[in-house]
Amino acid sequence: MPQHPRTARTLAVAAATVALALTAPTALAAPTALAAPAPAPASAPSAGGADPVPALVEGRDTAAPQLVTGLAEPAPGDPVRAARDHLAAHPERYRVDTGELTELASTPGPDGRRTVRFEQRHGGIPVLGGQYLVHLTGQGDAQKVESVGGRYFTGLTAPTTPAVPAEALRAAALDALSDPQQRTGATAEDLGAVVLPGGPGRLTEHYTVRPGSGGTGGTGATAREVYVDATTGTVALAHDARAPRPAAATTAPAPGAATADGLRPATGTAPDAHGRPAAVNIAQRPDGGYQLTDLTRPAAVTTYDAGGRDAGDFDHVMPADAVPASSPTPAFPAATGDDGATDAHVNAGIVYDFYRDRLGRNGLDGQGGPIVSVVNVSDHGAPFPNAFWDGGKMVYGALPGHYPFSAALDVSGHEMTHAVIDHTANLTYFGQSGAMNEALADYFGNAIEVTARGLAMDDPTAALLGESLCRTGTPQDCANRRLDDHRTTVDDYLGTLDVDTGGVHLNSTIFGGALWDVRRTLDPLTADRVVYHALADYLTPSDDFLAGRDAVLAAGRDQGLDKRQLRAVATAFDAHGIRAGWQQRLGMDARTLLPAAPNGQATPVAANGHWVLLADGPDGNGLYTGTTDGRGKPVRLSPQDGRFHSWAATDGTTAVWEAQGGTGGPGKEILTAPLTGTGPVRSLLRTTDSLDGLQVSGPDTAYALTDHTTGRTRAYLVHDGAPAVGIPLPEGHGLFGLTLRDGLIGWTETWQDGDRTVTAPTVYSIAAGKVTAQYTAHAPAGSGPSRTSSTLLAGGRLVWLDTPVDPAGRSTIRSGAVDGSGIVDVLAASSPQAPRFATLTASDQAVSYQLTSAKPAGGWTNAALPKLWQVPLAGGPAQRVSCDRGGQYAVAADRGTRVVWLDATAGRADLVTRERPAGGC
Repeated sequence: MPQHPRTARTLAVAAATVALALTAPTALAAPTALAAPAPAPASAPSAGGADPVPALVEGRDTAAPQLVTGLAEPAPGDPVRAARDHLAAHPERYRVDTGELTELASTPGPDGRRTVRFEQRHGGIPVLGGQYLVHLTGQGDAQKVESVGGRYFTGLTAPTTPAVPAEALRAAALDALSDPQQRTGATAEDLGAVVLPGGPGRLTEHYTVRPGSGGTGGTGATAREVYVDATTGTVALAHDARAPRPAAATTAPAPGAATADGLRPATGTAPDAHGRPAAVNIAQRPDGGYQLTDLTRPAAVTTYDAGGRDAGDFDHVMPADAVPASSPTPAFPAATGDDGATDAHVNAGIVYDFYRDRLGRNGLDGQGGPIVSVVNVSDHGAPFPNAFWDGGKMVYGALPGHYPFSAALDVSGHEMTHAVIDHTANLTYFGQSGAMNEALADYFGNAIEVTARGLAMDDPTAALLGESLCRTGTPQDCANRRLDDHRTTVDDYLGTLDVDTGGVHLNSTIFGGALWDVRRTLDPLTADRVVYHALADYLTPSDDFLAGRDAVLAAGRDQGLDKRQLRAVATAFDAHGIRAGWQQRLGMDARTLLPAAPNGQATPVAANGHWVLLADGPDGNGLYTGTTDGRGKPVRLSPQDGRFHSWAATDGTTAVWEAQGGTGGPGKEILTAPLTGTGPVRSLLRTTDSLDGLQVSGPDTAYALTDHTTGRTRAYLVHDGAPAVGIPLPEGHGLFGLTLRDGLIGWTETWQDGDRTVTAPTVYSIAAGKVTAQYTAHAPAGSGPSRTSSTLLAGGRLVWLDTPVDPAGRSTIRSGAVDGSGIVDVLAASSPQAPRFATLTASDQAVSYQLTSAKPAGGWTNAALPKLWQVPLAGGPAQRVSCDRGGQYAVAADRGTRVVWLDATAGRADLVTRERPAGGC
């Protein structure tokens, strides 16, 4: 429902989630059972009398097709065996190794249909998002395969045995929390090995990391799903968690029966949140008291009152001392309504009935499992302004001045639909798949309320979500979202890597609006069955908007829609811009160098017309290089040796980088190679110390090492392959932010002056063997280790960021002469474009940086997403680098005013470039 207010994200790990589909699809011949002519492209708009359901949708980053429809091939016998045998009988069509498939579910559907859902496993290890589905009709000897599809990733060769000890993997997972204070008391639950797709794949260990009580989030801060590379010990992928897994199933009592703990069904009354009496199904305890447990349905419904306890106490757990909302008599007190318990209890029954009576589903898990709600939770004693499904139960809070979230039937339906999604398609909660997760929850939440209240689809409140929660004001003003907002991909999609878990709420009404238009166009019951069939029987975890469109169309044909109705469904998706090639119609003003580029630790570097980036490319995970003018194809630099290659630097001719893990032994190694990709990869250093600040300029390579035993950091220089030479520092001094250019080394030097910390941007001449410039600044006691950072040598000057003590303040960009003769302000902190929490990048002409904003009061907008700015090195007004609509990240200066960066406009992280700033937008 509403975006969780307590979240923590980092760019590096968030970016990895969009890297599930990187390599170009392998050409796939049309299935032999499909008639010529060739099938229409995926999600092509329908025309004339053509069937709008595509016969074949080719897979992306895989040779296996994503969808094959229009089949009618005999498959008699046991459905699971028949489905497996069908796939095995057509290797040229599906490109699937049935030995890698494990049955997840065999689900009966309407009209005698059955869906067999397989999970892909590589060497017995689950592949993230890898699911392949076979749809059957008929029974026994008359059984036939109707369609096949999903995500099956070909070409996986990742190892299946970890090379990093379990303790190191867990430590890396905990480090994925961006707020260091939250690591105190944090837990990392090991959920087992998972292979990430993309090229040869990556073996990872999956953890659910829950923050401790420190930092900005507190005990209720959002958990993180973290996948740590088991060969390198680095985070490969991470995203905010919503519901990582369902709770363990519990056997429900038979309707009307006494339970093992002596509960007996009863009826009673309870006031709702508006003070109106409501009839409730309850249970009588052996002690004569009553509680909110409904035993009249196959799925027992129980509602707990948290009594104001912190929401974190109920996150994926039920405290041992928690008890259901209770009363000494069948007439429950007013507090039951005030706290939201009555509405949660009644609404849970309505939601169950909707799924059972309308869609044939027995409960949230499809097996009649218990339905549990918790109301009246707090945020450390303050109102908890949210509602969520935690993988096993609903948890409800309340906004100040509003009714409890459980008082809105569409909110209850929304949260409980998240449970249904978990037990069916299990859509990954990030980016487009996460937006579809929210969209489907919105759709069914509203459909449940509209159906229960008998509203017409053209009722002005039908498309509103949460409109009944306000105590004052109009429903339109109160609504949290609306499904008739007419948003489209081309006009409104907000691509982001670090806001709203990749835009799961920001972009949900694009897909949800299309579904709602389908419900307005078709008979609502028919639409509900079509959308549910798509969710339960076609969608897979990592699907995007286009796959969602194809799933709904295929489900519509299964449900008997004629061509006119199917064209109406296709038109609804067209109207919201969900059609093939929508990313290419976004009007981006940047040139794409590498689409869907980054790996989880990706930050590009650039110099003299070349870029270097860690990516999951066609040749697997590794360092790639290319030209910043886009000519030629990217070339892989790093060897395929099972190690993690990252933290690169380049001068436009040579790259240096760090390798670790794999069979390379303990510690790290500095490697170097020419950007041609044809020269030898040479080793400059092996070390077990902490390595940082790799830099290269012509024959010189510099780096910093921190000794684990002393904690002291020193800089080292390698000249033309000779042994490394340490750069001397005064006793008690440290450094960070190493930079190297044309025979000069720069850094920020730090030391203590009594109770004050001194930070000093410093220049060292290699030829002279001495410091030639040092600009000191004193930070007040207790204000942190430094006030200056991001030192860069550019244009014959040293550039740095001067950060104020006030963490909410802006920073000044300064530069100093390399001979120590003076400082100038490139951009003053008083400028509205001055950076906050930025990292600088600079060429000989300009300084570039990312400008981020706090979440606006009215919600995230394009203008508020992270954007890039550039200012002349000599000083002057700052200008927008690009007017692209999405988030812009990890900028790297090339030469002149040209920069490269990771752009999320298209709903993925593309490596892009611009020659000069766009100026005003």
